[in-house]
Amino acid sequence: MIITTENTLKKLIVVGDRVLIKPQKPDERTKSGLLLPPSMIDDEKVMKGYVMKTGPGYALPVAIEDESWKPQEDRVKYLPLQAQEGDLAIFLVNGATPIKYAEEKYYIVPQGAILLLEREEDL
Repeated sequence: MIITTENTLKKLIVVGDRVLIKPQKPDERTKSGLLLPPSMIDDEKVMKGYVMKTGPGYALPVAIEDESWKPQEDRVKYLPLQAQEGDLAIFLVNGATPIKYAEEKYYIVPQGAILLLEREEDL
Protein backbone atom coordinates (compact mmCIF):
# COMPACT_ATOMS: atom_id res chain seq x y z
CA MET A 1 0.00 0.00 0.00
CA ILE A 2 1.36 3.39 -0.97
CA ILE A 3 0.99 6.04 1.73
CA THR A 4 -0.40 9.30 0.38
CA THR A 5 -1.73 12.41 2.07
CA GLU A 6 -5.30 11.10 1.61
CA ASN A 7 -4.78 7.78 3.42
CA THR A 8 -2.07 8.66 5.94
CA LEU A 9 -4.45 8.88 8.89
CA LYS A 10 -6.46 5.78 7.92
CA LYS A 11 -3.85 3.59 9.58
CA LEU A 12 -4.28 5.34 12.93
CA ILE A 13 -6.71 4.03 15.53
CA VAL A 14 -7.59 6.51 18.24
CA VAL A 15 -8.23 4.78 21.56
CA GLY A 16 -11.04 5.38 24.05
CA ASP A 17 -12.34 8.89 24.63
CA ARG A 18 -9.50 10.60 22.80
CA VAL A 19 -9.62 12.80 19.72
CA LEU A 20 -6.88 13.51 17.15
CA ILE A 21 -6.81 17.23 16.35
CA LYS A 22 -4.78 19.07 13.72
CA PRO A 23 -4.16 22.53 15.18
CA GLN A 24 -4.80 25.67 13.22
CA LYS A 25 -1.86 27.98 12.89
CA PRO A 26 -2.15 30.53 15.72
CA ASP A 27 -2.45 34.20 14.89
CA GLU A 28 0.98 35.80 14.85
CA ARG A 29 -0.46 39.30 14.92
CA THR A 30 -2.98 41.08 17.09
CA LYS A 31 -6.11 42.65 15.58
CA SER A 32 -4.32 45.99 15.49
CA GLY A 33 -1.41 44.46 13.54
CA LEU A 34 1.26 44.07 16.22
CA LEU A 35 3.55 41.06 15.72
CA LEU A 36 3.46 38.61 18.65
CA PRO A 37 6.71 36.96 19.80
CA PRO A 38 6.87 33.12 19.59
CA SER A 39 6.96 32.82 23.40
CA MET A 40 3.58 34.58 23.60
CA ILE A 41 2.04 32.26 21.00
CA ASP A 42 3.40 29.11 22.71
CA ASP A 43 1.98 30.15 26.11
CA GLU A 44 -1.63 29.97 24.91
CA LYS A 45 -3.84 27.99 27.29
CA VAL A 46 -6.54 27.37 24.69
CA MET A 47 -6.05 26.32 21.06
CA LYS A 48 -8.29 25.44 18.17
CA GLY A 49 -8.01 22.87 15.43
CA TYR A 50 -9.91 20.41 13.31
CA VAL A 51 -10.91 16.94 14.51
CA MET A 52 -9.23 14.42 12.22
CA LYS A 53 -10.19 11.17 13.99
CA THR A 54 -12.07 10.15 17.11
CA GLY A 55 -11.92 7.16 19.39
CA PRO A 56 -14.90 4.86 19.93
CA GLY A 57 -15.95 6.64 23.14
CA TYR A 58 -16.36 5.73 26.78
CA ALA A 59 -16.41 1.97 27.44
CA LEU A 60 -19.61 0.88 29.18
CA PRO A 61 -19.41 -1.75 31.92
CA VAL A 62 -20.51 -5.22 30.87
CA ALA A 63 -23.54 -6.46 32.80
CA ILE A 64 -23.15 -9.99 34.19
CA GLU A 65 -26.22 -12.07 33.48
CA ASP A 66 -27.24 -15.28 35.21
CA GLU A 67 -29.04 -16.55 32.14
CA SER A 68 -26.48 -19.01 30.79
CA TRP A 69 -28.74 -20.00 27.91
CA LYS A 70 -28.30 -16.56 26.30
CA PRO A 71 -25.42 -16.20 23.81
CA GLN A 72 -22.41 -14.36 25.18
CA GLU A 73 -21.55 -11.12 23.48
CA ASP A 74 -17.80 -10.47 23.50
CA ARG A 75 -17.97 -7.01 22.00
CA VAL A 76 -17.44 -4.04 24.27
CA LYS A 77 -20.11 -1.35 24.05
CA TYR A 78 -19.19 2.32 23.94
CA LEU A 79 -20.92 5.59 24.67
CA PRO A 80 -19.98 7.68 21.60
CA LEU A 81 -18.19 11.01 21.79
CA GLN A 82 -19.73 14.36 20.91
CA ALA A 83 -16.78 15.28 18.68
CA GLN A 84 -16.99 14.17 15.06
CA GLU A 85 -14.49 14.26 12.22
CA GLY A 86 -14.40 17.69 10.62
CA ASP A 87 -15.52 19.62 13.71
CA LEU A 88 -13.59 22.71 14.74
CA ALA A 89 -12.57 22.10 18.37
CA ILE A 90 -11.44 24.61 20.94
CA PHE A 91 -9.45 22.71 23.58
CA LEU A 92 -7.22 23.13 26.63
CA VAL A 93 -3.55 22.77 25.76
CA ASN A 94 -2.74 21.47 29.27
CA GLY A 95 -4.92 18.39 28.68
CA ALA A 96 -3.52 17.70 25.22
CA THR A 97 -0.52 15.63 24.15
CA PRO A 98 1.39 16.99 21.12
CA ILE A 99 2.62 14.43 18.58
CA LYS A 100 4.26 14.55 15.18
CA TYR A 101 2.98 12.06 12.61
CA ALA A 102 3.90 12.04 8.91
CA GLU A 103 5.74 15.37 9.33
CA GLU A 104 2.55 17.04 10.62
CA LYS A 105 1.83 18.30 14.13
CA TYR A 106 -1.26 16.93 15.88
CA TYR A 107 -2.69 16.87 19.38
CA ILE A 108 -4.25 13.88 21.11
CA VAL A 109 -6.94 15.39 23.30
CA PRO A 110 -9.28 13.64 25.75
CA GLN A 111 -12.94 14.53 25.27
CA GLY A 112 -12.92 16.23 28.69
CA ALA A 113 -10.32 18.80 27.52
CA ILE A 114 -12.49 19.97 24.61
CA LEU A 115 -14.33 23.15 25.55
CA LEU A 116 -16.33 23.88 22.42
CA LEU A 117 -17.15 22.28 19.07
CA GLU A 118 -18.22 24.07 15.90
CA ARG A 119 -19.99 21.89 13.35
CA GLU A 120 -20.94 22.97 9.84
CA GLU A 121 -24.20 21.04 9.69
CA ASP A 122 -27.28 22.15 11.59
CA LEU A 123 -27.94 20.33 14.85
